[in-house]
Amino acid sequence: MPNSSIDKNRIFRIALTLPLNRLFDYLAPEKIDLDQIKPGIRVRVPFARGEKIGVLVELAEKSDRDSSSLKQISEILDEQPLLNNLDLKLLRWTSQYYHHPLGEVIMTAFPALLREGKHACLKQDKYYALTDIGKSLDSRKLQRAPKQKALLEFMQSFVSTASTKQLASWQDNWRPALKQLLIKKILQETNQPASSTPKAKEIIRTPEFATNPQQQKAIDAVCHALGRFQVFLLEGVTGSGKTEVYMQIIQQVLARGEQVLVLLPEITLTPQLEERFRHRFTAPIAIFHSKLSKTQRLESWLQMQQGKGSILLGTRSALFTPLTQPGLIILDEEHDNSFKQQEGFRFSARDVAVVRGKMLNIPVLLGTATPSLESLHNAAKKRYQLLHLPDRAGNALAPTIQLMDIRNKKMQEGLSEPLLAQIKQTLAKKEQVLIFLNRRGYAPVLMCHSCGWIVRCHRCDANLVIHYGEKILRCHHCAQEQRLLQHCQSCKTGELTPIGLGTERIEKALQIFFPHHQTIRMDRDTTQRKGELEKQLEKINSGRADIILGTQMLAKGHHFPNVTLVTMLDVDGGLFGIDYHAPEKLAQMIVQVSGRAGRAEKPGKVILQTRKPDHPLLLSLIHNGYSHFANSALAERQTAQLPPFSHQALLRVLAVDKQTPQDFLQAVVHLIQEIDNPTKVLGPVPAPMAKRAGRYRFQLLLQSDKRQDLHYLLDFLIPKIEKIKLAKKVRWSLDVDPVDLF
Repeated sequence: MPNSSIDKNRIFRIALTLPLNRLFDYLAPEKIDLDQIKPGIRVRVPFARGEKIGVLVELAEKSDRDSSSLKQISEILDEQPLLNNLDLKLLRWTSQYYHHPLGEVIMTAFPALLREGKHACLKQDKYYALTDIGKSLDSRKLQRAPKQKALLEFMQSFVSTASTKQLASWQDNWRPALKQLLIKKILQETNQPASSTPKAKEIIRTPEFATNPQQQKAIDAVCHALGRFQVFLLEGVTGSGKTEVYMQIIQQVLARGEQVLVLLPEITLTPQLEERFRHRFTAPIAIFHSKLSKTQRLESWLQMQQGKGSILLGTRSALFTPLTQPGLIILDEEHDNSFKQQEGFRFSARDVAVVRGKMLNIPVLLGTATPSLESLHNAAKKRYQLLHLPDRAGNALAPTIQLMDIRNKKMQEGLSEPLLAQIKQTLAKKEQVLIFLNRRGYAPVLMCHSCGWIVRCHRCDANLVIHYGEKILRCHHCAQEQRLLQHCQSCKTGELTPIGLGTERIEKALQIFFPHHQTIRMDRDTTQRKGELEKQLEKINSGRADIILGTQMLAKGHHFPNVTLVTMLDVDGGLFGIDYHAPEKLAQMIVQVSGRAGRAEKPGKVILQTRKPDHPLLLSLIHNGYSHFANSALAERQTAQLPPFSHQALLRVLAVDKQTPQDFLQAVVHLIQEIDNPTKVLGPVPAPMAKRAGRYRFQLLLQSDKRQDLHYLLDFLIPKIEKIKLAKKVRWSLDVDPVDLF
């Protein structure tokens, strides 16, 4: 270390949550041993008229500013770094690649309570175990106390010792049942189990399933790469047993005493996968997603950061969680656009996960039935190793897919008579039906039958969506609401008529057509309350739901063994999107939704209602499969020099008037003309939705054949954009590698 005179004046470079591309210099606090100070700790610092929580990124000998003007750090919050050098290296790289302020990027790695300055310490858990009475007790003797019976079965089935954290993740209202089982001496409080690495045979509590040759080949390939970096793309048809492949690989990682990060695109997939993992593994499992409380997220984060958790199961926000012994990163449904952050810090969890795997020197496994075109391109270039699971697991067969031509057919609330007949036949066999419509609400348009007036959002270029159950009209873009209108506000006399279909409307129709069968609607409106999603999934799996109706949250990952008929009501809506990503997204959606049918011994059928039965995309998917479609789509992208054969960045700008964003982007174009760079400049143009939330939106697309040229231009451009006079009158954001152009 430098001598004490230099130490005394050592400069702390701090990252703060501010939209500024810089670090902030502070003086060391009094009476501090600098030998104990390392990057990655949190500090409290004075800023403007208040204080902020920041992260120490580096120690410097001197500041670019006059040291007499520097303020002193108010408080050191951590004794040990919460982020290690590799964590900080990854965050620096991510900040540079996505051209986003480092302070905001680093704070993304922390759960909310740590960003607020709370202590980074785990609560002491209590642990409970079965007594000798509990081990031998027949749960049927608790038939009249169903919650106690369920808790006993939970403990008997696969938990030797359960913590309060595990019980809380099992069920919300577990304490009353626990109290009664303690009184009856069926359970007892016990000591915390030893935290030493379990032996291989103790890692699992239920044996793995027998694998087919393709599954075993995939398992062997990834396990052979443990301890070094390699990316695997596991392309497995829906129902091919990808989760079993994950679990057998995870078992080997745990046997090495290492941790696993598993990322999912949707919160809705978490409960089902968590349950399967808890049945299989004895190792502690942490959960991290936005539906959990701040305290729950903090506990999960600290579990992994302190090495007390072995498996982290989470959504995109879990990506940057520190790991003490990283061994493997898995992304399930790697193609899903939910892995791309669409607001603020616009990073791709899939792409950053690959970079993190390289920095940690561990394998990364990307799994999906419908690989993204970017991943298939990387596999073709031998950057990823492609693994195939071409067959469904067990005795399950691929479903038959039928295009149902509904031209000139009589329709009842979006349901054709042949489709209603198919649903009736399926229900008569005591089998379940899944109906997919990717539009929530009752109807997307409320129109006057007399004059054609439509109820529009005053703040967006969009119609207000009818929500009859709540008796409101709601904008799905800015969330503006108003009461449901009864009369036309234009002609004052006309009858207002709902036009189009939403899940709420279909639900009401199904209740009329099939009054003796239970219909469950799963969309964002019905699953908002805590625990509601789990309740609905339990109803489906227990057979108490006959018809399952929902949006894209049903499209992937779920295993419903008794679903034998799947139908998509509005396939045509995705055939004519203005974004070049639209065909890929539609193809993935069709394959994923189709994959919910016939996942057990019973054969499955998929019906796609369409007015375009001769459309090439639909015919290609049905007759030749997703791989053929993907290869054709890649060839088209190459001809047009679109990603992944080129690289894009989208500069979005919005303001309260139309002219300011256009003038701002013209100033950006003039800046680009100052530098000799082959990057193409497309625009400025209005965004596809030109007005949203009361602001006018314009954009500028930058496209280059070489990634290096694009980033060289962005490095030049960003500091200059911040100095444009109009920058204070607009909101602008940069999206590197955009997944849509909206």
